[in-house]
Amino acid sequence: MHVQWLTAYLDLPGADFGSEVTFWRAISGSTVSPPRGDHKEFATLEPFNGDAHLRVQRVSDGPGGTHLDIHVADPVSASLEAVSLGASLIADYRTHRVMSSPGGGVFCLVPYQGESERARPIRWPGGTISIIDQVCFDVPTERFDAEVAFWEALTGHPTPGRHDPDRVGLTRNPALALQVLLVRSDVAEPATYIEVAATDIDDEIERHEGWGASVVKQCTERVMMSDPIGRRYFISARNPRTGA
Repeated sequence: MHVQWLTAYLDLPGADFGSEVTFWRAISGSTVSPPRGDHKEFATLEPFNGDAHLRVQRVSDGPGGTHLDIHVADPVSASLEAVSLGASLIADYRTHRVMSSPGGGVFCLVPYQGESERARPIRWPGGTISIIDQVCFDVPTERFDAEVAFWEALTGHPTPGRHDPDRVGLTRNPALALQVLLVRSDVAEPATYIEVAATDIDDEIERHEGWGASVVKQCTERVMMSDPIGRRYFISARNPRTGA
């Protein structure tokens, strides 16, 4: 499958949609497109430069979540390929297909619409540079190896040498705005998170807290955050320009 673009989708509960969009717009340093969809349930977080790689969706049931959109030339044939590699079809909306990976990660196959220019990281007051640049799949231990093999085969992006056998990132395509990271976890059910790369974690945390986020767990080079309604995400000490 030729992956031509990746988008991180934030699925937001209807009651919190407005405040959540405000938070993520501020954190990502973006503007918000006019709403679209039959019920005005979709919007794009538009960067100040480059093509968008973050979108939001209002959901009517449940707490929402995060999922990955994979942009391809032909979602139908791509979905057949994904199924042959072990994925499951969740829903067919004609224009796009909702899939589940062998490890339980939810993703959508959507039509490619010409996106090609990566957004540049933002330099914030104080000098910190950051960007949302990674989608992380927390995978139950017993499904982890199969999940890594699936994503390698699906995207054609192999994993580099494993310095950490429990955290495996696909080789990053420098033309894409997002990277995929697979994390071995003791969770019973898979989960998906977005991650921010920042040059100064402490300064970035303070900025997020100013918009209502809070720290859940902090390590030396990575911190789990909770947004104002409890959605988990990460900030990590990585190069915002390369992801390294």
